[in-house]
Amino acid sequence: MAQAAEPTQQDRAADAPAAALPTVRVKAQAGPATKVYPGGQVATEGRVGLLGDKDFMETPFSVISYTSQLIADRQAKDLTEVIAGTDPTVFSNGVTGAWSENYSIRGFSAGTADITVGGLFGMAPYYRTSPEMYERVEVLKGPSALLNGMPPGGSVGGAINLVPKRAGDAALTRLTATYLSDAQLGLHLDMGRRFGEHKQWGLRFNGVYRDGEASVKRQEKKVQLASLGLDWRGERVRVAADLYSSDDQIDGPARGINLAPGLGVPRPPKPDTLINPAWGFVETKDRGAMLRGEFELGERITAHAALGSSKTRYKYNGTMLAQLLDTAGNYRTSIGQLAFEVDKKSAELGLRGSFRTGDIGHSLNLSLSHYEQQQDDYGRRTVPGADWTTNLYQPVWGSAVPFVAPQILKTALRLNSYGVADTLSFAQDRVQLTLGLRRQDVVSDGFSIVTGARTSRYDQGATTPAVALLVKASGNISIYANYIEGFSQGARAPMDAANAGEEFAPYKTKQQELGLKLDLGDFAHTLSLYQIKRPSSYTDPVSKVFSFGGEQRNRGLEWSFFGTALRGLRLMGGAAYVDPKLTKTAGGVNQGRQATGVAKLQAKLGGEWDLPALPGLTLTANATSVSKQYISADNALWVPGRTTYDLGARYAGHAFGLPLTLRANIANVTNKAYWGMPLLSSLALGAPRTLMVSATVDL
Repeated sequence: MAQAAEPTQQDRAADAPAAALPTVRVKAQAGPATKVYPGGQVATEGRVGLLGDKDFMETPFSVISYTSQLIADRQAKDLTEVIAGTDPTVFSNGVTGAWSENYSIRGFSAGTADITVGGLFGMAPYYRTSPEMYERVEVLKGPSALLNGMPPGGSVGGAINLVPKRAGDAALTRLTATYLSDAQLGLHLDMGRRFGEHKQWGLRFNGVYRDGEASVKRQEKKVQLASLGLDWRGERVRVAADLYSSDDQIDGPARGINLAPGLGVPRPPKPDTLINPAWGFVETKDRGAMLRGEFELGERITAHAALGSSKTRYKYNGTMLAQLLDTAGNYRTSIGQLAFEVDKKSAELGLRGSFRTGDIGHSLNLSLSHYEQQQDDYGRRTVPGADWTTNLYQPVWGSAVPFVAPQILKTALRLNSYGVADTLSFAQDRVQLTLGLRRQDVVSDGFSIVTGARTSRYDQGATTPAVALLVKASGNISIYANYIEGFSQGARAPMDAANAGEEFAPYKTKQQELGLKLDLGDFAHTLSLYQIKRPSSYTDPVSKVFSFGGEQRNRGLEWSFFGTALRGLRLMGGAAYVDPKLTKTAGGVNQGRQATGVAKLQAKLGGEWDLPALPGLTLTANATSVSKQYISADNALWVPGRTTYDLGARYAGHAFGLPLTLRANIANVTNKAYWGMPLLSSLALGAPRTLMVSATVDL
C-alpha cells in the first residue's frame, strides 16, 4: 500500500542518481534532516546548541525535532500550532489573533524574541513566525544557558531553534493553495534547485501570501513572507546564506479583558466574538539576513561561524486595558498606541573536535557569541477621549482613533558570552558525561527622549555550569540525568518602589532532570522527571522595597511518544503533570499558591490512520485536554479546564500525472467556548471552530 503522507524532500533526494555526488561529503547542516522516524513527522536528530547536532537517543535532555512534512500536514500558520499540537509539556491558551504568539514550556513562559535560527538569537520574526521557510522546528525543554547562551528575553522553560530549508538533490516546485474559515485565502510556493557538476550550489525559495477574514468575526489577518536559502557544499567547506522578509498584520487583534475587584469569571460569549475594537490593528514587519559556514580543519576538528542581522518595525493601535465592570458583562475599554523599531545583530564563532585519552573519548566544543540590539520606543499608553463602555455579549465599537505615537525611549542591549563543553565517553561510548561552563556578560542602557537623560545603566555578568549524564542501557534504551541553569537579566525597581531605579544582578534558574528514552525503531517514548527553580521579584507591601527574594518552583513528570505504532497508524502525544508553586513571596503573601496561567495537567493525542481499503487516504484526529488555570495570585479565580477535538483527512495521489495532496481539517469541532489567559490581561476567548483546506501539487 502506498504511504498516504506527502513525499518528503528526503524521499526525493534518495531517488536521485547516486553517481552525481562522487566526492562530496554532505553534513546534516547543509541540507534537510538525513533521517526521520517512520511517518516523517519527527527527525531523529536536532541541534543542541553548543553541542551541535545530536541523535535523539544520545541527547541527555528532553528534545523533539518536528519536520517540514508535519508542518505541511498540520497546515500550521504559526509556531504554536507546530509545537503545542501534541506535546503535553507545551501549553497554549488557545487564543487566536493576538498581537503575539503565546505559549509556555514546563510551566514557564517562552518568549518569541528568544527563538533562535540556526542557533542565532534575534533572527526570527519578532512576535509571530509563519513556519513555511523552515525544514525543522526543534524544541529543547528546560533552561539552556550553557547550550545557547542567555536569551535576550529571559525565557527559561525551553528553547526553540528553527532550521532553514535547503535545496535537495532533486528539483522541487511545489505549490499549495489554502483556505481558512471564514474567508482567508492563501498561496505558498516552495522551489528548490541544485546546480554545478556535483550539485554543490543550492537555492531554496519560499513565498507565502494569505489574506482575509479570520474565524473570529470582524477580525482579519494578512501574512506576506518571502525567503531565500542559498548554500554551497564542498568536500571540506560548507557555506549557507538566508534572507527573508515577513509582514504580519491583524485588524481587530485580541488582547483580552481584566476583572474589576470582587467580580468572578464571567460566562464566555460565543467563541467567534471579537471583544476588542474591530478597527484596532497590529502590524509587524521583519527583515533578516544570515550567513554561516563550516570548515573541516582535519578529520576530527571543525570550525564554524555564523552572523546575522535583522530589523523589526512594530505598530499597535487598540485596547491597552479592558476591565469588566459588573456581572451583566459591561466593560470599559481604554485605548493605547505603541510602536518600536529594533535592529538586532548576532554572531557566533566555534570549534568542535574529538579525540581520545586512553580509553576515554572526548567531544570538545568551544563557542564565542555576541548579540546586540538597538531599540526606539514610541507611543502613548492612554488616548484622551478614547475610552468607552460596551457589553461582552454584544460589543459595539466607536470610531477609529488616529495613530499618533511620539518617541519616548531609546534602549540598547549587548550580550557577550563564551562557553566550553566536553562530552566524555566511556565503556565503548555507552556512558557519556557532558561537563560545561559558560560565561555571560550583559550590558544595557536606557535613555529618555523626553528628558534626554539616561534612565538606566546595567552591566552584570555570571558563569553558569551544566553537567549531564547519558547511559545507553541497551540498544534502544537511554537513561539520562542533567543539571543545567538558565540565565536572565535582573530587573530594575519600578518607579513606585522605595528603591526606584535600583538594578539587580542577573538571576539563575536551576533545573535537575532525570529521564528515560525508549526507541523501538518505528516508535519512541520519553519519560522525564524534573524540578526547575526560578527566582522572582516582588515589592514588599509594607516597606515598598523591591527585591528579588521570591521564588517559583516547578516540579513535573512528563511522558511523550511519537512514531508509527502499527502499520498505517501514526501516533503523537502524551501526558504531563506540573506543580508550579510559589515557594517564596513578599511577607509570605500567596506563598504555597499555584502560579497563574499554568495548567497542572495536560494530555494530548494526535493520530493518523492510512485506510487500507482506500490507498492514499489518511484520516487524522487530535484531542487536547487541560486542567483549570488560576488567573489570580491568591488562587481565588480560575478558568475551567477544557477538552477540544480536531478532525481531518488527507489524500495523496496524482492528478494529470502530477503528485497531488489534498488536506482538510476542522479545529475545535464542537465550537467550544472557553477562556484562556493571554499576555498582559486575565481573560481572552479561545479560538472558535475553524475549517482549514489546502491542495498541494508538485509541478
